[in-house]
Amino acid sequence: MIIKQELVKQIKDYFNLNIYETKVWLALLSKGVASAGEIAEMSEVPRSRTYDVLESLEKQGFAIMKLGKPVKYIAVKPNLILEKLKTKTMKYADNKVKILSELKKTKEYAELEQLYDVGIQPIRHEDISGAIKGKSTIYSHIKEILESAEKEVIICTSVQEIQNKSRFFSVIFERLKKANINMKIALSGDEKEIKKINFKYKIKAKAINIDSKFYISDNSQVLFTISKIGQPEEELAIWLNTKFFAATLSFLFDQAIKN
Repeated sequence: MIIKQELVKQIKDYFNLNIYETKVWLALLSKGVASAGEIAEMSEVPRSRTYDVLESLEKQGFAIMKLGKPVKYIAVKPNLILEKLKTKTMKYADNKVKILSELKKTKEYAELEQLYDVGIQPIRHEDISGAIKGKSTIYSHIKEILESAEKEVIICTSVQEIQNKSRFFSVIFERLKKANINMKIALSGDEKEIKKINFKYKIKAKAINIDSKFYISDNSQVLFTISKIGQPEEELAIWLNTKFFAATLSFLFDQAIKN
């Protein structure tokens, strides 16, 4: 049996296996039940390594050792392996989230905050700015600057973005309402859809003919996107902490929604 190298590469990445494990597993799948010698011949993996690889696959749940002599191995159905890996990944993710949630209570995290505060103090606020790359990172910063507001936030975006990130904005709107933060919201897009959004989230977004996305917190912090790239990891935004620019942009925003 000839195993396609492209298939080996893809399966290796999907199932987090090494090259030998992938080749041996594919050979075993094609045979169903086979001895180490048969697998070595089919997979072109050195016979001396095949035993170790089959043992590793057995421990990971990809193969079962058949009782009797000579020793043979049975391939496990791919769908069973997939379900097992999904469960394992979800369990790992849940544990990781729990650890990260508890991190703020540790002394190590307190030291991180202290290091940041000491490092940031000599810097002027207007000098704090940066380019943020990647959609998930951008949304994390949007959440950060909006939830740090004490008086007012400005949100200028599109109907489509609100719809695509409905859960994200639902949480943001609720938290801002509970904190009694004044929200100025303007959306580009279909006015009927804007009315639906206003009704759904109990907000008062206004329609605006500006295809722009930016967020302002307390006339001091601004985050605006500067690219429209299809790949989420390539999207780019600029974050500025400057009252002069934020106040100017806020003024222009107020004039735009009045008109």
